[in-house]
Amino acid sequence: MSEPTDHYFSAEPAAPDERRPVTVRLAGRDHVLTTARGVYSPDRLDPGTAVLLDRAPDPSPTGDLLDLGCGWGPIALTLALRSPAARVWGVDVNRRALDLARANAVAVGVDTVRFVEPDDVPGDIRFATLWSNPPIHVGKAALHALLERWLPRLADDGVAHLVVQKHLGSDSLQRWLNEHDLGLACTRIASAKAFRVLEVRRR
Repeated sequence: MSEPTDHYFSAEPAAPDERRPVTVRLAGRDHVLTTARGVYSPDRLDPGTAVLLDRAPDPSPTGDLLDLGCGWGPIALTLALRSPAARVWGVDVNRRALDLARANAVAVGVDTVRFVEPDDVPGDIRFATLWSNPPIHVGKAALHALLERWLPRLADDGVAHLVVQKHLGSDSLQRWLNEHDLGLACTRIASAKAFRVLEVRRR
């Protein structure tokens, strides 16, 4: 996580934009990407994202795929590398993170990803795959509002995979998704390193 006084979910982080290289393994290959202060997990691929990338089933090979809360881009870039015929959207409110993610797409050599702010995603798009390490630290109400906005945009046969740390409320989030009136069913498909991977589908 970034510095506690400068939230990674701020639109314009106050921390100096000091960029640094980080080597991460995406889709079976090592890549040197760029991160900076004021974004989520600026020093490494965070453990939750690593669990999601390792344990989530293959994304849809085609259609629109979404990384919700993309940060500097490791999930969206993995989706693009694993599904080169798909169109990938990386969504974040943090403009520094979006700028880094765009640069990282160039470094990785993918041109099928659009890194944008939430309101820049056309409203008629439905997602075949949604992957997210959601921003738990925004608070429960804001997290629920985020999921209420995006999970109903799954295609009829679309599937979402979320990674959440157990002690930060993965089990209660699973219950909320099943009990809340969103027309969705949520199951736990994997557990590793204190994280749960939740799968969400339409009922």
